[in-house]
Amino acid sequence: MQQAPRTNGLGRLIRGDEVHGSLYRDPAVFAEELEKIWYRIWIYVGHESEVPKAGDFVMKSIGPQPVIMTRDAAGTVHLLQNRCPHRGNQVCTEQRGNTRAFSCPFHNWTFALDGRLTAFAFADGYEGRDMSKLRLAPVPRVASHRGFVFGSFAAHGPSLAEHLGPAAETIDRLCDASPEGEVEITAGFLQHRVKSNWKFLTENEVDGYHPAFVHSSIFGVADSGIGALYGAKSTALCRDLGNGHTEIDLRPEFRRIGKPLGWFGTSPERLPDYVARMNRAYGEEKARRIMIDGTPHVMIFPNLFIAEIQIFVLQALAADDTVQHVTALQLKGAPDMNRRLRQQTMGSVGPAGFLLADDSEMYERSQRGVAQRQPEWLFIGRGAHRERKDDNGLPVGHVTDEVPQRGIWRHYRRLMEAAPC
Repeated sequence: MQQAPRTNGLGRLIRGDEVHGSLYRDPAVFAEELEKIWYRIWIYVGHESEVPKAGDFVMKSIGPQPVIMTRDAAGTVHLLQNRCPHRGNQVCTEQRGNTRAFSCPFHNWTFALDGRLTAFAFADGYEGRDMSKLRLAPVPRVASHRGFVFGSFAAHGPSLAEHLGPAAETIDRLCDASPEGEVEITAGFLQHRVKSNWKFLTENEVDGYHPAFVHSSIFGVADSGIGALYGAKSTALCRDLGNGHTEIDLRPEFRRIGKPLGWFGTSPERLPDYVARMNRAYGEEKARRIMIDGTPHVMIFPNLFIAEIQIFVLQALAADDTVQHVTALQLKGAPDMNRRLRQQTMGSVGPAGFLLADDSEMYERSQRGVAQRQPEWLFIGRGAHRERKDDNGLPVGHVTDEVPQRGIWRHYRRLMEAAPC
């Protein structure tokens, strides 16, 4: 196994269009990533629709750290760390449910849905002490955009709006595909675990170079036309949205074809109720434009992948261990569309799905590959000579280029070389 170059930082491990293989496999690098990325910046945690009623809770995570997402009686969503302040016991062991309070099974301390300590056994043992600070620790910062809830373990830092930047528009675009302007996460999650570094997944979600080869079998069998979107003659783009956020923008191809719902492999005649609702909500002209453009293909750094018809939430557990939590997107007010979204999600990324199996094999092969001695450096320079700026000043390239990968690594380097908070 090759050794990483001696360095006082990560600067010499990332050099323009090359990254050192040790960044994917070194446990020390992963430990540093937890502190400088996963426990510092905004991380996607869950969606408000997962806790629709007062008392609802669901277990989530920020990297390896479990987090309880709750909704209190006032309707506020909270993110709580699952650790009793008394002796460290976990207060919640259910994946989801509805409750009035959390009680620690060890010594019966009881906590409200916002984490406040409300009761404790044999109170005379604490006479004269201020117990108000003994609570379930909240995630210091919580914010949401169009129902997508993010949390940060850092008490101070850029706002969520600053973190998302131009990527916020892609979430808006997704929500606009609903006649009520909202998505719902109600279809339940599948969990896929791969023996691979999380960054291989983050890079691959916006890699337009691989689909024609890795997914050629399913594209051929399904005769879906998706393969052509990632071909040499495609007009589709890839884009660096800044702050590590990246996208594959298929709209140029969909607009060239000009067929409403063509992005979904269907036609207005097959989803008449959805089309009628969209026309009523937006007017026929805007609805047609939305239904031609389709939903986004965007990676919100570091862990939220909106993949047109589903979302993936990446959970980094170790340098070579990542869990993908995946569910079908549901568009509020679109029952006929939602049924097909669930069906297509199961066919592509379900237990017997084709696409995720293809990708998972590549992730694990890459992880085994970076354990080899040579070559030490991985090359991500495809399309650098034709990279340009779009009308908004954002770097773009052909859909098969590695503009997103270079953008991810530039931001990664900034985060990892930043001074401690």
